[in-house]
Amino acid sequence: MQRRILLTGAAALWPLALPLPSFAQAVDYPKPGSTIRYVVPFPPGGLTDVMARLVGQQLGERWKLNVVIDNKPGSGGMIGADAVAKAAPDGYTLLAITMTHAVNATLAKGKAPYDFQKDLKPVALLAGSPMLVVVPAASPIKDFKELMAAAKARPLNAGSSGNGTPPHLTLALFNELTKSNVQHVPYKGGAPAITDLIGGQLDVIFSNFPESIAHVKSGKLRALAIASSTRHPLVPEVPTITEAGLPGLLVENWTAVMVPAATPDAIVQKLGAEVLQIVASADVEDKARTQGFRVDARGPDKFGPFVREEVERWAKLIAAARITAD
Repeated sequence: MQRRILLTGAAALWPLALPLPSFAQAVDYPKPGSTIRYVVPFPPGGLTDVMARLVGQQLGERWKLNVVIDNKPGSGGMIGADAVAKAAPDGYTLLAITMTHAVNATLAKGKAPYDFQKDLKPVALLAGSPMLVVVPAASPIKDFKELMAAAKARPLNAGSSGNGTPPHLTLALFNELTKSNVQHVPYKGGAPAITDLIGGQLDVIFSNFPESIAHVKSGKLRALAIASSTRHPLVPEVPTITEAGLPGLLVENWTAVMVPAATPDAIVQKLGAEVLQIVASADVEDKARTQGFRVDARGPDKFGPFVREEVERWAKLIAAARITAD
C-alpha cells in the first residue's frame, strides 16, 4: 500500500522523506490481531496444503494473529496465484507455490492472467519432495538400469497427474537424457494414475513421493530410484538417481511462499526470516519429514535465484521436448 507524503520544507528534505513509507510499514507489520490470508492454489490435503498449514499455524502462534488457509484450486495453480498477484501488497496475503508455477511460467505464457516473474515476489523456499520412480510389483523391471534398457528395447507408457506436472516433466527429462520415447499418459490427478499403475495398465510413473510411498510400503509398487541427492529415511534401501546411473534426473517438487510484487522489501525480509525459523524448528521439520518432505529453508535472497533457475531449467526442457499445455 503506497502512502502520499506532503513536504512543507525545502526541496533538500526530499531524500530524507523517501524511505518513510517502507520503514513505517515494516514497523507496523504485522499488526497484532490482524489476519493473514495464505492462499493455497490446490485442493486441501495435498503436498502444498500440508506444508502451508504447518507453517501457517506456527506463524499465527508466533505473531499472535490469525492465519487463514484459503484453498483456491484450478488451472494448474494459476487461479490462486492470480488472486495473490492482484492482492494488496501489504504482507497480509501469501501464496503457496510449487515447481508447477515455475513450469507454468513457460507452459502457460501468454495464457496466464498474471506474469509469474513480474507480479510475484519470492519470500522463502520451504521444502522439497523428491520424485520416486515406481513400477508395479509384478513388473519384470527390477531396477532402474533395467528400466533404462527396457525404455530403449520396447514401447513403455508412463502415467502422470497431467500435462506440465512434475511427474510429466520428470518423464520428459528421462526421455531427453536417455534418448528414449516412453509414451506419456496424462491423468486428472496423481491418485488415478497410481491406481492404474498398480493394476498393470501403466509401466512406470515418475511419481510425487507422498502419492506413491504408501503403496511402496504395502508392496503394491516397487521403487526403482529416488530423484534426490540423498537417500530418503522412509525408503533407505532405494538408491538415489545418481547411484542408479542417471544423475541428470535430479528432480524435486518443491513448495515455497511468494507475495504480490509491490510488497515492500522490509516486509518481505521480516516475513522470510520468520518463516525460516519456523521451518527450521524441530517440531515442523519432524512433521514435514513424516509427510515425505525434505526441509530446504531459503530466504528471499537465496530463494529468488533458485526460482529463476527453475523457470529457466524447465523452459529449456519444455522447448526441447515440445511439451504443450493441451
